[in-house]
Amino acid sequence: MAWVMEQTTLAPEAVPDNGNRFLVGNGYMGVRGTLDEHGADELAAVNLAGIYDRVGDGWREPLNAPNPLHTVVRVDGAALSGGVPKSHVQRLDFRHGIASRGTVWGTPHGPVKVESRRFAHLAQPHILASRYTVTAGQGVELELFADIDRDIWEIYGPHYSEIQFRQEGDTLLCLAEVQNGKDLVAVGRRCVLSCGAERIAGEGSFTYRFAAGSSPATLTSVCAVYTTADTSDPLAAVRAELEKAGDWEGLSVSHETAWEAVWARGAVEIGGDPDAQDQMNYSLYHLNSIAPRHRGDLSIPARGLSGQTYKGAVFWDSEMFILDYFLYTQPEVARSMVRYRIETLPGALEKAESYGWQGAFYAWESQEGGFDACSDYNVTDVFTKRPMRTFFKDKQVHISAAVARAVMFYTETTGDVSLLVEGGARTVLECARFYHSLLVRRATAGRWEIHDVIGPDEYHERVNNNAYTNRMALETFRWAVEAARIWEREDKAGYTAFLLKEGGEGLLAQIKQAAVTLYVPQPGENGVIPQFDGYFDLEDVPVDEVRGRLLDPREYWGGAYGVASHTQVLKQADVVTMMEMFHQDYTPEVMERNWNYYEPRTEHGSSLSACMYALLACRFGRAGLAYPFFLKSAQADWLGGGKQWAGLVYIGGTHPAAAGGAWKVLAEGFAGLNCTGEAPVVRPCLPAGWNGLRFHFCCRGKWYLAELTPDRGTVTPVE
Repeated sequence: MAWVMEQTTLAPEAVPDNGNRFLVGNGYMGVRGTLDEHGADELAAVNLAGIYDRVGDGWREPLNAPNPLHTVVRVDGAALSGGVPKSHVQRLDFRHGIASRGTVWGTPHGPVKVESRRFAHLAQPHILASRYTVTAGQGVELELFADIDRDIWEIYGPHYSEIQFRQEGDTLLCLAEVQNGKDLVAVGRRCVLSCGAERIAGEGSFTYRFAAGSSPATLTSVCAVYTTADTSDPLAAVRAELEKAGDWEGLSVSHETAWEAVWARGAVEIGGDPDAQDQMNYSLYHLNSIAPRHRGDLSIPARGLSGQTYKGAVFWDSEMFILDYFLYTQPEVARSMVRYRIETLPGALEKAESYGWQGAFYAWESQEGGFDACSDYNVTDVFTKRPMRTFFKDKQVHISAAVARAVMFYTETTGDVSLLVEGGARTVLECARFYHSLLVRRATAGRWEIHDVIGPDEYHERVNNNAYTNRMALETFRWAVEAARIWEREDKAGYTAFLLKEGGEGLLAQIKQAAVTLYVPQPGENGVIPQFDGYFDLEDVPVDEVRGRLLDPREYWGGAYGVASHTQVLKQADVVTMMEMFHQDYTPEVMERNWNYYEPRTEHGSSLSACMYALLACRFGRAGLAYPFFLKSAQADWLGGGKQWAGLVYIGGTHPAAAGGAWKVLAEGFAGLNCTGEAPVVRPCLPAGWNGLRFHFCCRGKWYLAELTPDRGTVTPVE
């Protein structure tokens, strides 16, 4: 296995994608894979997890810290950071989370070579480290500029009202005051140069002047970041962290050791398809580099830690696409993700009440405390430049079912009922209460229905009886009954208190009845399930024809007058996602008919879509049909070039949900992993050319090795 991503393009148009490709992170922060010399114009960022700020009427977004890795070499006073180099390569060792580059610049004094390595320490989440090496002809006069960069990429900033710098020996310190008046971000950079030089201290910077010698000059930087989300005195914490951090060599060894421990249980092996193996493990690298191991109550944002895109918010992606990988390989991370939703239940209760509903209506774009960062005007019209009314925030009600699923799936897979007792059962019950409050009953039909929603498709707003939403609500009612049963068994006093205070007995009776009478669309005569009421009456037109109606490539396809809104063209898997979730309820023939109907009508305008088509294809035994959709998910960040705009809003960044979805296809689709019985089982459905598949997984506290060939699969317990 190569374990290396490499690019040799330094063209300006490649910089945003390479910032994603070569990202290093550790769950506390993500450092975009821009060059050491890059700044805000190139979307350089040190993106922080779980701390947000809002400026005026702008969108609330996560903070990017002042960048302590910013370094520039100058020859004759001119910075070597622009123009076309003589050669360039960027690499990511994604086995060990180390990004490197080598660039040769032409100068009047001959070539100057710049090399660097950087990592975000996986086991010491507040630590960043870099080495920046310059090689030039002997006697060439060089300047090496190292600072904590105050030129911060901010989409809806500026978020810092004041940035103060100080120098203490070889260390630069920075304290940035957030404009909200309550948060601080502290950054430190300890610098050591390998050769003698004149050092000039500036505001938050060191400039080293020296003549190139017979050996390269190397600047080693050990950096630390803390915020008031971690401690009341982040600057003191930075000082203490740098004092105990150790040197480059020791940090490198412990960092690589931490990554080896992750891969010992988290890597996959694919026999006969080395490219797919590399791309799958590269995707898993991106998941592991943003996993919140430093806290027990954080989840993973939709764009990971690749910047402020999507406001750094947690979407349903986390529960439906990302959770499974961690649940089976790092249950402690999965626990943190589920705990995040339990801790943000008050925000979900408040949101439901604000709309006149009961129970828990979880945030579509969840930030700290469960605050919903989604705006009622979440897309900008590319022609009028005016915000467009969208209904993501108030009509995408299926998010609460994803939360309920996460709680129950965690409980079932790990056998750990403690989260249910510690608020999980109440969370599921409040999600069920929410759906019960949404139910409507037509005078002419003896059934409950759910109206005026947006399903996963998103291009069709305010529809009735979306198949996915109704079925997930139905399942939430069933999960609530099961959660109540376990809660009563494990903590009768707490369960009884809930019944007395929250009217739980009446709620249980109501949801049991709703679980019997809630309408879920069924296959018609042709075997196809309507996505929602009236879907088949919409214009049936090819995706490419709808694309041809665009007047601007950045147009939003959905909404009141989007080019897809009055057609059967959908953004992403909707009915297909429902059928994958509940495949046991459908025959292979019905699943295949729905796949064949919906796939040609799907634009795949979201990175969430392809994996669901791949999974469903595996459910009806068509691995060959699934394979290209699996690759599309696994290659989302490997290839780059995904959708960058929604209207005038930049939505570029990494794709954690695609990475998690690719693993779901591999483990639950191609391997057929199932842990619902007494013992885990696998059933191979391998693509042509795959002669083997191996991966580890954890089920109910025990570790196993799954090994598959095209005609046989085994599960072996391991220590």
